[in-house]
Amino acid sequence: MIEACVLATIFCGFFGIILKKNLMMKIISMDVMSTGAIAYYVVIASREGLFTPILGTVKKGAYADPVPQAVILTAIVIGFSIQALMLVGAMKLARNNPTLESNEIEKNNTP
Repeated sequence: MIEACVLATIFCGFFGIILKKNLMMKIISMDVMSTGAIAYYVVIASREGLFTPILGTVKKGAYADPVPQAVILTAIVIGFSIQALMLVGAMKLARNNPTLESNEIEKNNTP
């Protein structure tokens, strides 16, 4: 059930990128899709019966791999920086155009 909700989040973000014409809505849709992809990775990586590798009482059993956690943290930081860069680009476009609708921007900038 959780996997279905996460995949629905990814699809909502994807269809938002495709169907929305406003650049701010496209940026928000990309963020939603990125969050869904990260959540899907976490859901897949969290399996029952795995212990976290934290110092303390030593238990015999399977330990969770800490490498996917580092990958997810890196993906979050990269996603944040890409979103900031896209917002700066949208701000630059907003200075030259009275609207952020992609159709109007294309009309104003085509020779």
